[in-house]
Amino acid sequence: MSLNEYVTLGRSGLRVSPLCLGTMTFGTDLGWGSSVEASNAILDRFLERGGNFLDTANAYTRGHSEKIIGDHLGRYPSRRDRVVIATKFFSSLFPGDPNGGGAGRKSLMAQCEESLRRLQTSYIDLYWMHCWDVNTPIEETMRGLDDLVRSGKVRYIGISDTPAWKVAQAQVTAHFRGWAPLVALQIEYSLLERTVEGELVPMARELGLGVTPWSPLKSGVLSGKYTRENAGKVKADRGAWAENSLTEKTYKLIDVLQRIAKEQGTTVARVALAWVQGRPGVTSTILGARTLEQLDNNLGALEVTLKPEQVKALDDASKPTLDFPAEFLQGAPTFMHGGVSVNGVPAPAWPMAPKSDEERW
Repeated sequence: MSLNEYVTLGRSGLRVSPLCLGTMTFGTDLGWGSSVEASNAILDRFLERGGNFLDTANAYTRGHSEKIIGDHLGRYPSRRDRVVIATKFFSSLFPGDPNGGGAGRKSLMAQCEESLRRLQTSYIDLYWMHCWDVNTPIEETMRGLDDLVRSGKVRYIGISDTPAWKVAQAQVTAHFRGWAPLVALQIEYSLLERTVEGELVPMARELGLGVTPWSPLKSGVLSGKYTRENAGKVKADRGAWAENSLTEKTYKLIDVLQRIAKEQGTTVARVALAWVQGRPGVTSTILGARTLEQLDNNLGALEVTLKPEQVKALDDASKPTLDFPAEFLQGAPTFMHGGVSVNGVPAPAWPMAPKSDEERW
């Protein structure tokens, strides 16, 4: 697969590249990240390679990320309509203002106008709710988003970092009311964060939401930078965010990644990204890059085709513990299918089942 082999996002007609450029690192306002010049170079490289999907948020580098994108695309007007710009609302940029953030109608409308101004565009292609606002009824948020779609200021809507039951409530409500539906779900997903496979990913597949994983390399932990040999000697760019993940289980996983990378003649980061991009339900994986070198390395993941035995090795090394009833349901075919295969899933006979018609009451 290449970057210009586009896919439709969820149950929509929106075409996006299989990898999405995450721009949380655009701007050095927080003491880390890419300069404006480096950010522009990364943008250009991504677009030149065929990528068309950009992900940002109103809060990224206090709004500077959006402005960098707006300034750069504004120099090339023909590019704007060819690019899919996704941004998020929720975070407040106005200290002391209780309505500066969140998902209420007042803040939602204001945040959209602010993002449009910084991005220097008349519309947002994909507008994400960055996180669940527990203080706002989901009906209020979904109706507000529907109004933005009807006004032409937003084309599609998505949801991020929200429990599966609340996402399902939002989607069913939208369909019932005839409002704009959600088309995508953004969640943390990597070899080190697989608990989303319990409810979020199955929910997304059932309700027609394209999954766009963030932090597929777990804040760089799976980038190849950290190894068992240099444990404790390499400073993490993201501090405790990354360092807390450097456990013995992680090093065992990195050992497997290194072996597979050697077999494939590629890098650890590309193997980890290829695994995420190959997961059921995943549409476009969000990449972060502070340098052109990082971007080129990550884009090379599309050239990696993992063998079944390699996928299994990674699955086994990263097997998560899922919340009930996920594990219980995996055994359901045993006492549901009477010992026969259904849809290609074999099921051994249930030990408590009657062995003959005579034994059944």
